[in-house]
Amino acid sequence: MPQSRKSQISLIDTPYYHCVSRCVRHSYLCGEDKFTGQSYEHRRAWVEERLLLLISQE
Repeated sequence: MPQSRKSQISLIDTPYYHCVSRCVRHSYLCGEDKFTGQSYEHRRAWVEERLLLLISQE
């Protein structure tokens, strides 16, 4: 039977996690798109703020 993520993660054993975004069709969440040259760097602060908000709600 599947377990919830909360029960799978042990903050005592691994308190830090690397958050990764998987995008499709060469879409970028952050950084510069090497194909079009367009920068999505403005999104980095939004992602960080959102993660900090989610952490504070636990």
